[in-house]
Amino acid sequence: MTKGADHIRLSLEQVRHLAEQPLLRCGISRDHADAMAEVVTLAEADEARSHGLYRILGCVAAVRSGKVDPVAVPEVTSTAGAVVRIDAKGGFALHPLRIGRPLLAERARQFGIAALALNHCYHFSALWGDVEPVAEDGLVALACTIGAHSVALAGGSAPAFGTNPLAFAYPRGEGRKPFVFDLSASTVAKGEIELRRRSGASLPPGWAVDEHGAPTTSPDAALRGAILPFGGHKGAALGLMVELLAGPLLGDLRSAEALAVDTRDGGPLRGGYLMLAIDPARFGGAGRLNEADAWLTALAEQHRPARLPGTRRHAARARAREEGVLVSRSLHEQLMELC
Repeated sequence: MTKGADHIRLSLEQVRHLAEQPLLRCGISRDHADAMAEVVTLAEADEARSHGLYRILGCVAAVRSGKVDPVAVPEVTSTAGAVVRIDAKGGFALHPLRIGRPLLAERARQFGIAALALNHCYHFSALWGDVEPVAEDGLVALACTIGAHSVALAGGSAPAFGTNPLAFAYPRGEGRKPFVFDLSASTVAKGEIELRRRSGASLPPGWAVDEHGAPTTSPDAALRGAILPFGGHKGAALGLMVELLAGPLLGDLRSAEALAVDTRDGGPLRGGYLMLAIDPARFGGAGRLNEADAWLTALAEQHRPARLPGTRRHAARARAREEGVLVSRSLHEQLMELC
């Protein structure tokens, strides 16, 4: 561990310990804490700090408020046909996902395409960590879930749907990381606004509006108002699509309904989660995976300094393994108190 004025440099092993200990201390079971700490550490390694250690604070608060069952035992309720259903029983989502991914892969190879549906779960992390292992197993993956109810329609001034992230992963050649992107329907993740509020930084123009619909660069005003959808009506359309796929389609809550029953503790909202997996071998595409990989490689080389989605994260991950990561001193102190 090395210390600076405002930040502390930690190894990834130290980051994982710092993530896991507060979870265990507040009563979260070992299975849940292990899955959660793994994904939080990955986010810190990838320099996606809005989904890293900062999220542990909300998870602990969600347990203390009583809304999340810290020892929930997920129940596989159906594996009929190409659909795997898991009831998270009011617990966090990442442990059920660990249980469900192998079942999903098995069904995808059997039927060509399969779906994993989680109900009654609290998902708080970046989706790329969910889909990347599926693509590393040779399958194409698509995942979405309900996010914080804080995004306005294009031209609107009040929240109409959730941040509603969507992620896609496509396998590449041996030794290469899958092609992965993960985006929310909002211009920016709500967690990024929270981080700027905590640090006293202002927002770039175009991220949010205040409660009166006026553009704002104040994180506090944005959190009282609404985040704007990315790309105007196009982002709004994707957000509404995810709201339907991860909510009513699964028999689960929409983001507004989830907010209505939430304890407002700063932790994640309850909702549904959908992941699709596709086996290229059943669609005739397995023989062309190497061609697709060569195409992506050529794009990256021919269009510099432009980069493919995921390139920055993977470079950051490689650096983090060698150098560790920087964690703000104030966040480190908060987490140490929870330990």
